[in-house]
Amino acid sequence: MRVHNLSKAPSILNSFIAEIRDINIQTDQMRFRRNIERIGEVLCYELSKTLDYEPKTVITPLGQSETSLYNDDIVLCSILRAGVPLHSGLLNYFDHAENAFISAYRHHKHDPESFEIIVEYLACPSLEGKTLILADPMLATGQSMVATFEALKPFGTPKNIHLVSVIGAQDGVDFVNNHFGADTHLWIAAIDPTLSDKGYIVPGLGDAGDLAFGEKLQQ
Repeated sequence: MRVHNLSKAPSILNSFIAEIRDINIQTDQMRFRRNIERIGEVLCYELSKTLDYEPKTVITPLGQSETSLYNDDIVLCSILRAGVPLHSGLLNYFDHAENAFISAYRHHKHDPESFEIIVEYLACPSLEGKTLILADPMLATGQSMVATFEALKPFGTPKNIHLVSVIGAQDGVDFVNNHFGADTHLWIAAIDPTLSDKGYIVPGLGDAGDLAFGEKLQQ
């Protein structure tokens, strides 16, 4: 797997990352969502450089212009609910892409520190021969990313696979590296060193879904 860690090069992206981590700024849900969206746009721009392009002639009022446009058939798939703002950022740039959505959550059977990933809802077009972009903002253990990909397999074999995350733990990066092919690309804004005992990224930012949309109802 090819890992593109954008935090290695200083850019405006670091400002967005700093704000979603900051416990004072992240209390503003609208700003948190917008920052995740902007991070998605930056990651999407970098990802776009690896797509296939073909020449195109554009007719203007005064003549014609030659350019190159990507010709990949793209399917964007996000993991609900935390993935929605990231998905929006990707869709802002790949506005002609098809879309897929999947719900995946951690199910704790008995031990609160162990869990399995449960997939409950899935809507997806055909993936056969297309470019799949799988978006999950927090790449913690990596289990939800792998479980999602396994659930997508009946929809066809993609030509290319790109994974997009905002923040990941090194353990999660290593886990997906062991489950995806060498030609898979991971685009990520920051990689943190470790996980907590409960499988959350440290230092991370907390629960991205809660910060974007409010705390879940406790049952």
